[in-house]
Amino acid sequence: MSRRAGGDPSSRETSETNDTAVETAVVQEKDGPDPDRGLPQFHHHGHKTNHNGHKVMAGIHPDGESGRGWIHPWHFMRICFRSSSRMSMIVNVLWPVVPAAIAIHFARPDWHLAIFILNYIAMVPAANTIGFAGQELARKMPKVFGIILETTLGSVVEIVLFMVLIVKDASPGFDPITVIKAAILGSILANLLLCLGACFFVGGLKREEQVFHDAVGEVGSGLMLVAGMALVVPAAFGVSLQNTAEYGENRTYGSEILSISRGTAIILFISYFVYVWFQARSHHGLYDEVFEQDELKDRDRQKDLTKDKLTLFESLTALAISITCVSMIAVFLVEEIHFIVEARKISDSFIGLILVPLVEKAAEHLTAVDEAYDNQMNFALAHVLGACIQTALLNTPLVVFVGWGLGKGMDLQFETFDAIVLILAIAVVGSFLRDGKSNYLEGWLCVAVYVIIAVSAFYYPNPQEDVDAAGGETVGSSTAEAVARATAEAARRLLRV
Repeated sequence: MSRRAGGDPSSRETSETNDTAVETAVVQEKDGPDPDRGLPQFHHHGHKTNHNGHKVMAGIHPDGESGRGWIHPWHFMRICFRSSSRMSMIVNVLWPVVPAAIAIHFARPDWHLAIFILNYIAMVPAANTIGFAGQELARKMPKVFGIILETTLGSVVEIVLFMVLIVKDASPGFDPITVIKAAILGSILANLLLCLGACFFVGGLKREEQVFHDAVGEVGSGLMLVAGMALVVPAAFGVSLQNTAEYGENRTYGSEILSISRGTAIILFISYFVYVWFQARSHHGLYDEVFEQDELKDRDRQKDLTKDKLTLFESLTALAISITCVSMIAVFLVEEIHFIVEARKISDSFIGLILVPLVEKAAEHLTAVDEAYDNQMNFALAHVLGACIQTALLNTPLVVFVGWGLGKGMDLQFETFDAIVLILAIAVVGSFLRDGKSNYLEGWLCVAVYVIIAVSAFYYPNPQEDVDAAGGETVGSSTAEAVARATAEAARRLLRV
């Protein structure tokens, strides 16, 4: 780089500035876009501008500044349809199903199967829009707060479904509380095995292996182990005492289990806010650094930064519309579950453990897989594990509290089958997260385990069908040793050095 040896100081300073700019441009052309382009720049008048030259409003992160105000209908629809990734944009093609699903519920209420199928499909684009609007809103905030908000909004569908189910009365052959219990564990399994497995598999197709930070992997897996243990304890308590002569024949200990479940829910609820404080306040510097480094791995970062963005008002509008649609769809979907269970002979366990979780966390799944494909494994893990933690520590206590207020016996006495597969799933994922690396083989194995569980859940009978013809004992009344062995084996594998 040439330098002027003499002359006027101001001209020499100007020349050096120009030379530096040329050198920077050459380096950017050679090595790719400058990662600092996403950071705020200062205009000569003193206000901040972002990478697109838009003036950054006070309190808005530069990455989320749209340069517009209020709502512009054409831009609003175009940006929402484009969404955040190609997969999300493909899902948005299903939006015409949403009004069709709502219309058929009122026009032909006797078409139970069609109503269930259409509303099940309609849940996917509506949930995807919640995820995208949440992502746009999260861009306008600090990274850690943004991820927490994005994960929370991704759980809105789950919370709505839980609330719709808990207020619904039980009927012969259908118990909403049984579906909720299965859906709680099914949501965790779908995230831990299916979504995380898809992330490992998709990200590993282009790379020999992907790495992620211990702060994300170890903290997440540790919290899941504790949450899994807390969720299984009431079930283990009930199974170990029921129908035991030493503690009283044919006593179910229902009131004790309900009290244990409510106490557990209170502790889990408090633990969630401790976790949020840890991530967003006391250790936010560590997480900020991890996520900022992850952003630099994305080759499409500069392209994403220059995309048009929703305004704050547009983001809130998209959330309001999509949450309203999700709420209506959830009501219509739940109303048809009884028909599906009775007429189609599908078990409550399969609906709660497999079918419901697949649509309630669709947005989180698409976002995480897209991030893994872009080699942003820390972001992907934060979304996957964050969604699991939110289900266990926030959504589950909330539905227990609502059931408590409604006078319903919403406890945490899960089926033995559900409890065992949860502990084993946590053990499998924990073993894969321990080394801080992932590849497509580990992803395939996670998905394979999920498919095995789905097949087993499909053939799992409803409680009234559990009577064994040979001896009249219930098939589902497994001994406590099965739960204890599974829990001990999971703890041993996760804590092994």
